[in-house]
Amino acid sequence: MSWKCFDVTVTDHVAHVVLNRPDELNSMIREFWNELPRIVRQLDDRGDVRAIVVSSTGRHFCAGMDLAVFSANDTGLGGGAGEMGRVRARLRQTALMLQESFSAFEKARMPVLAAIHGGCIGGAVDMVTAADMRYCSADAFFVIQEINIGMTADVGTLQRLPKLIPEGIAREYAYTGRRMTAQRALEVGLVNEIFPTHEALVDGVLQIAAEIASKSPLAVWGSKEMINYARDHSVADSLDHIATWQTGMFQPSDMIEAFSAKAEGREPNYPDLIGNPEEF
Repeated sequence: MSWKCFDVTVTDHVAHVVLNRPDELNSMIREFWNELPRIVRQLDDRGDVRAIVVSSTGRHFCAGMDLAVFSANDTGLGGGAGEMGRVRARLRQTALMLQESFSAFEKARMPVLAAIHGGCIGGAVDMVTAADMRYCSADAFFVIQEINIGMTADVGTLQRLPKLIPEGIAREYAYTGRRMTAQRALEVGLVNEIFPTHEALVDGVLQIAAEIASKSPLAVWGSKEMINYARDHSVADSLDHIATWQTGMFQPSDMIEAFSAKAEGREPNYPDLIGNPEEF
């Protein structure tokens, strides 16, 4: 399937989702918000995809929301005609829909790795904070741009960023709209690693994704599920959740394969996950 805002390929269990509107700085037009969650769900539904890498093209990773979206009357973002309560209710629905576009990363069974170069601005910060891990090139920078245009960020940055980096630092960048450099992002833990160039970044992150894809996909899914759950729940609740998960999901076959492969000096060969049901 062809997409307006993305190129998508799958090689050796790794999906590569590339923002492909470089001349427009990969700004988030209306099609972007519809296509991204569909792409992630389709990759998740397949069963054979074990990691997703999101990268970009051109000078900047993403310039955030395209200004044309703010003037759309049918979303509530541009005001619109009608009784005020209904118009405002429509805006709330739009905000929730936009949030779901990035929450799709968290709901996917496999890890999502963001490879960021150049500017990661506004809505792009909302997007990458929903990923499992973030990596960047030396020229990357991050801006919570919403505060600079007189609005509060509302698609995930303010909810996820304080759980990724110290809260005081998140507040500083949210209140000031300053640029966070790649080095600062590494220092505070927003990114895992800095690569010298865009090309090295993409190659390096694809290699990390391939390493993840070599592990048991069921065990990786369980690990993602548990880390996300523990982020939002108490230790006691999270321990109870993993005990319940293991009761149903832990079977010895993948562990036996791991031990057998090591003894035989080969790479383990794990079954793919079963694809998600398309309908009941």
